[in-house]
Amino acid sequence: MDRLDRRDFLALGGAALTASLVGPDSTAAAELQGGATPFSTAPVDTVRVGFVGIGGMGSNHVQNLVKIPGCRITAVCDTRPERTAWATKLITAAGHPAPAAYTRGPRDFERLCETEDLDLVYNATPWEWHVPIMLAAMRNGKHTATEVPAAMTLDDCWALVESAEKHRRHCVMMENCNYDRMELMVFNMVRQGLFGELLHAEGGYLHDLRGIKFADEGEGLWRRAWAIKLDGNLYPTHGLGPVANCLDINRGDRFDYLVSMSSPSRGLQEWAADHLPPDSPKRRERYALGDVNTSIIKTSSGKTVMVQHCTNLPRPYSRIHLVQGTKGLFQGYPNRVYVEGRGKEDQWQRADEVLAEFEHPLWKEMAEAAEGAGHGGMDFIEDYRLIACLREGQPTDMNVYDAAALSAVVPLTVRSVGRRASAVEFPDFTRGRWKTLPPLGILHR
Repeated sequence: MDRLDRRDFLALGGAALTASLVGPDSTAAAELQGGATPFSTAPVDTVRVGFVGIGGMGSNHVQNLVKIPGCRITAVCDTRPERTAWATKLITAAGHPAPAAYTRGPRDFERLCETEDLDLVYNATPWEWHVPIMLAAMRNGKHTATEVPAAMTLDDCWALVESAEKHRRHCVMMENCNYDRMELMVFNMVRQGLFGELLHAEGGYLHDLRGIKFADEGEGLWRRAWAIKLDGNLYPTHGLGPVANCLDINRGDRFDYLVSMSSPSRGLQEWAADHLPPDSPKRRERYALGDVNTSIIKTSSGKTVMVQHCTNLPRPYSRIHLVQGTKGLFQGYPNRVYVEGRGKEDQWQRADEVLAEFEHPLWKEMAEAAEGAGHGGMDFIEDYRLIACLREGQPTDMNVYDAAALSAVVPLTVRSVGRRASAVEFPDFTRGRWKTLPPLGILHR
C-alpha cells in the first residue's frame, strides 16, 4: 500500500473513470490523461477576493492585495471582529468599497463561499483549516489560494487535486520563497544552463520558533500542538519549493520516493523548563516532533534532494538552498556561487557579484513596487503574480499538483520516520501528466 493508496486506485479505471472524476468536460479528461497544456481559465478583468484569516501573514497579504491593479477585496473573514475591522479600514483607506465581514465563528468561511460573488478565496489560517476552506471555495465555483503547507495528510492532498479537477478551478499554494531574490536568480541561472545538468539540490527550514510556539497569541495558539502529534518534516515547502522549480518537478520529473529520520526531541521541553513558571500546564506537554528532521527525496529521473526541518533549537535562520550541477553550484546562507570556467578556480564568488548579470526579470521589473513589503518584497511579487495570472487567463506559476506534491512531504516523512527510515513512495498526483507538461518558464511582470 506504500505504492498504491486508495486514491491511486481511481487511476486504474481507465478513461471512463477519469472522465467521471472530472465530470462531462472532455478537455479536463484529456488533460488528466497526458495532455501537455497547463490548466488555465478565462481572463478576469477585476479579481474579486474573499480573504479568510487576517493574522500575521494574512494581514501582509491584505496589505499587498489592496495595492495590486485589478484586484478588489470584497469580503473578509476572521473569528475576531477586530481583525475584519482592521482590514476594512485598510481597504477603504485605499479607496475601495468596504468589504462584507464574516465573523460568526470558525466555519463562517462556508457562508462567505456560498453567498459572495467572488473570483478567488485566499486563506492564511492555521494549517488544519487550509483544506476545508479551499474545498468550500472550489465547491462554490471560486479559485482558491492558501498559505503553506496546503495539506497535512495524503487524503487531503488528493481531495484538493480531485476538487480542482472536478470543478475546473485553480488551487494554489502560495510559497513565497519561490519569489525571493536569490531563489529567482538561481532559477534564472538554471534556465540559462550555467550549472549544467542538475543532479542534486538541498533546501530546508531552520528557524528558532520556540518563543513563537509558546506564545499565548498568533501561531502559539495552534502550531505547537502539531509537535505533540507528529514526528517528521512539518514545514517542508519554503526550502523545497524553489529547488523543485529548478528540478522541473511535475514538469518533466517528479518526486518518486523518500527516506526520513529525526533526532531526539529536546528543544521545546528544555525551553519550557527554562522560561515558564513551575505551574504552567505547558511544562507537562510531551512532544513527538524530533528537533532535527532530515529527509532524502529521489526523483523519477534519479536526482536527489535533501530537505531539513528544525524549529525547536537555538540557531540562526537558514533555508539552506543549494543546487548542484555538472558545471557548478549555488549555495545559500551565505549566498555564493561557483561555475566552472568563471571566476577563480576552486574559489567561491559572492552571489552579489553575479546578481547584476543574472537578476531575474521579475526582480528587475518589480523591485521598486515590492519595496517595504513582507519578507523583503517576495510576498508582494508572489501576490502580484497570482492576480496577474488570473487577470490574463494564464496558468498559475504553481498549480494544485505542486501544492499536493510539496505538502505530501509532511505525511510521507511522518510515515518514514515511524518505519525506521524506510522508503515510502510519492503518489503521482498528476497521473502521468508530469511527463508532458512544459517546464516553468522565466516569469515576467
